[in-house]
Amino acid sequence: MAIPEYFSKTYAEARRKFLDAARAGGAVLESHVHPSARGAEGEELAVDVARFGDRDAENLFVVISGTHGNEGFCGSACQTGMIGEGVVAARPQTVAVLLIHAVNPYGFSHIRRVTEDNVDLNRNFQDFSRPLPENARYAEIHDALVPADWDGPARAPAEEALAAWRDANGGIKAYQAVVAGGQYAFPDGFFFGGRRPTWSNATFRAIIESHGRAAKRVAVVDIHTGLGPRGYGEPLSLVPPDALGFKRARAWWGDEVTSILDGTSKSPPVAGPLIGCVGERLPDAEITAIGLEYGTVELSEVLEAIRGDNWLYARGLGSGLSMESRLARDIKARVRDALAVDADDWKEQVFARAADFSLKAYRGLTG
Repeated sequence: MAIPEYFSKTYAEARRKFLDAARAGGAVLESHVHPSARGAEGEELAVDVARFGDRDAENLFVVISGTHGNEGFCGSACQTGMIGEGVVAARPQTVAVLLIHAVNPYGFSHIRRVTEDNVDLNRNFQDFSRPLPENARYAEIHDALVPADWDGPARAPAEEALAAWRDANGGIKAYQAVVAGGQYAFPDGFFFGGRRPTWSNATFRAIIESHGRAAKRVAVVDIHTGLGPRGYGEPLSLVPPDALGFKRARAWWGDEVTSILDGTSKSPPVAGPLIGCVGERLPDAEITAIGLEYGTVELSEVLEAIRGDNWLYARGLGSGLSMESRLARDIKARVRDALAVDADDWKEQVFARAADFSLKAYRGLTG
């Protein structure tokens, strides 16, 4: 199959392709169906898991798609392609592969970054019994980020306020750090981390505990899109450069591996990331984990597309705007295009890198 054919137009199509490939590849499948949310087409939503290899394997390679829902168009295609193009079959016998498909199926289906609770899943892995991180600077711009209207009189002063804030505080990178770092005070806001674990959070933790129980060495790649040069997949670590997990990641995947904690990554530090819980759930295993972040369009365009989608659900639909309106359709098209490039060269480039990183993970786990 040509690589672009692994990509899909909808969550439902992506799920069918993944499940068909997994069955054909001899995977053991399980599906965790969402108990209440439904998809954009009224379809069932589920986190699907395909396992290749023994349950008692000491080496486990985990690939995750759809942490940020609509970024799953890329991650799902990479997972399905890994099966169809023989990358999974190329694993050593001592390595089991676990493909976790659409960990945020609501966001994937509805073409949203967030879950059904408007929660950024990659900011939701917190200890909610303790005080949550504060992001006081976000509060300075929340009202401008989520104005009363998107195409009316409230928009212009909101844009002026954001531009003035950026000018006074270090530009687009400072703006990215404040809005993307995560916040827990505004449930209708940008990059909201939640007040409790989401369904996707609990489901992911249960999957990792179940499948990682026997593992002594675990490699994790969580596939994302939206940051960096077009088509380039930045391998980013969530641990500091002096940590053993970072040093292993560099030994396996090369000097391209960056850390979000030392300023070398396109991603700012984030609170409560998903892959951070793997070591917590599997305390006796050696964990080597990265996010693989593929560039799409310019950062300002990505942030504005996500902002528009947040406004649509926080303000637009509640004020009577229809999803069939021209404004809503335009917002949805922009957020989709900002996080998945519909071009064959981009699709081939991102898959080739995912395949290469998978083969390197096998060598790292068994070396």
